[in-house]
Amino acid sequence: MPKLSIITITYQAEAYIERTLKSVFEQGCAEEIDYIVVDGASKDQTLSIIEANKTQINQFISEKDKGIYDAMNKGLTLAKGDYILFLNAGDTFASATTLKNLLHELAGNPDVLYGEAVFVNNEGQSLGLRSEVTPHRLPAQLSWRDFKNGMLVCHQAFIAKRSIAPFFNLEYRLSSDIDWEIQVLKKSSSVVRSAAPICTYLIGGASVQNLKRSWEERYQVLKSHFGFLPNLINHLVIITRGLIFALKKQGKYW
Repeated sequence: MPKLSIITITYQAEAYIERTLKSVFEQGCAEEIDYIVVDGASKDQTLSIIEANKTQINQFISEKDKGIYDAMNKGLTLAKGDYILFLNAGDTFASATTLKNLLHELAGNPDVLYGEAVFVNNEGQSLGLRSEVTPHRLPAQLSWRDFKNGMLVCHQAFIAKRSIAPFFNLEYRLSSDIDWEIQVLKKSSSVVRSAAPICTYLIGGASVQNLKRSWEERYQVLKSHFGFLPNLINHLVIITRGLIFALKKQGKYW
């Protein structure tokens, strides 16, 4: 059985999918991973690019879906590894040796392995660590309660045991990953922080393009876990913290 299932979700991703595929392939360790690509019936050149690399992909499907999280659920259904990692189109591993290091850390059998993400732009240029370019500070020991003030760990830098990974809640179109990570952490007894950054994260995804709905969904997700009044207070902290952070960066959030 492979140690890690890496799941890549794509749709109309001709401009970004190749960088993700190459990043996975250059890691080596092919015998220890189960690489899954789930495409949403792309109409551009995404499928041609995937087809040209299919010999290095363990499982691939392309069909219409109900959105990002429906596609991610399909990936979960196909997964065979002990652990799950979502690395979507445009995202990459942080370095050519990241996977080797992750597999070494996973040998300790944690329920969750999490780490830093490096934010990059469309050209792949680094904008800095997520904890440097946003107000979110990555704790040394992560708990689900740490999410009271928002998304702390990019899902691309969050590796969970498949045995405790639920399906994503399709009621949320943009913020189900927060709910998913909290649910996983609630089931976890061993949570370990990776010694090095895990991934690069291409900014400008669906949640950034639909900020208002994303914020509304995040509020609902966190209310379901923390309760109405604590969540209301926490969101006042989130808003205040974000404004202060943006002012310090001369009006820019990242």
